[in-house]
Amino acid sequence: MIGEFAKSKAGRDKDHLYIIVEEKEEYVYLVDGIYKLLEKPKKKKKKHIQLAYNKIDRNIKEKLKNNLAVQNEEIKRVIKLYKAGSQI
Repeated sequence: MIGEFAKSKAGRDKDHLYIIVEEKEEYVYLVDGIYKLLEKPKKKKKKHIQLAYNKIDRNIKEKLKNNLAVQNEEIKRVIKLYKAGSQI
């Protein structure tokens, strides 16, 4: 799941788009590069998100899996491109 796009299905942030940066048991940790930064990701139950299947930024996914530095600006750019309908 790490590196995949996810949309919130419940809560104040309903329909907000994030990227999954960590997964633990029934929770995922989400960032958007603007309000929820890598330094303090949003903790959300898996049942409250909807995955955007086959939508993964491979560059960010590899960086996260290999514990390499990812910048909030990269996250923000990738989400913006996804919303605009560009190929990632």
